[in-house]
Amino acid sequence: MSTTPESVLADLKNRKFAPVYFLQGEETFYIDQIAEYIENHVLSEAEKGFNQTIVYGRDANVSTILNHARRFPMMAERQVVIVREAQTITDLNREVGSKMLLDYLNNPVPSTVLVFCHKNKTLDKRKALGKAVDKLTISVTSKKIYDDKLPGWIESHVHQKGFRISHKAVRMLADAIGSNLERVANEIDKILINLKDGEEINEILVQQYVGISKDYNVFELQKAMAAKDIIKANKIVSYFEANIRKNPVIPIIAVLFSFYSKLLLALSQRDKSANGIATALKMNSFFAKDYIMASSKYSMPQVVSGIRQLRKADLQSKGVDSSGAVADGQILRELVFRLLH
Repeated sequence: MSTTPESVLADLKNRKFAPVYFLQGEETFYIDQIAEYIENHVLSEAEKGFNQTIVYGRDANVSTILNHARRFPMMAERQVVIVREAQTITDLNREVGSKMLLDYLNNPVPSTVLVFCHKNKTLDKRKALGKAVDKLTISVTSKKIYDDKLPGWIESHVHQKGFRISHKAVRMLADAIGSNLERVANEIDKILINLKDGEEINEILVQQYVGISKDYNVFELQKAMAAKDIIKANKIVSYFEANIRKNPVIPIIAVLFSFYSKLLLALSQRDKSANGIATALKMNSFFAKDYIMASSKYSMPQVVSGIRQLRKADLQSKGVDSSGAVADGQILRELVFRLLH
């Protein structure tokens, strides 16, 4: 049965276990989270010695894995078999291996919890095994999170841990780290170990524990661009130039490209209220304020021209259409000048 990571974790915490879990997809955060919970909580420490087996796909074929799964637990109610890097199982997608696994899925050993961690790709659902996994196992398919969903994910993740987080701290984390959920979660955990239950993560804590400046970051640059604040924008660019290794130009261009692309969409809306813009751009109304401000500062032709300049700078930063080597800091400074004038 295809389900969500949250639903699976809720059942596991209530000690509702299934015979087979198939965790697959591009977003590895949930695959690791579920597998780690099963590894740490299904069996007691005393039971793990005889009843917990971890194998790696590159070192095993389907037959070997199923031999482990068909054993009966010793002095325990169940055993756990976790297959890491299951996408590398040599015969998983071959006829013989696929048929063996299909046969097992139709008649699994009820005292075994068998977990497949199939990372960065999914089974072909046009084939029998891909279809059977969705029907006969607890199946979770994790897709990469879109950038516009990341702030909501960060807020939800922090709230689940019993803490609060300010909107500005959310944006700083989202813009600086991007959609690598494992890295985002690790940085959040780094902050939380220094807080008491219920306290709020703010921009000062993000600066202190994650190393993102609360005044000189791509979020603040975006705000300066939205307001056409030339002095503030140039101060931030100067900071980036002096610390270019910690502030590489390509991700900065990507964030600005996303901003100007959304600004183009915002300018085309009839309803330019915070709620109207937020709905159109699929974001929290707090973050819509930048687009409302920018809508009064930029015309449609200026934004179209800005997107053209961003594309040009992106190619230049990657060595394309460039007459010679240009320093990243210079590319950024020239780009910001063209966007603001």
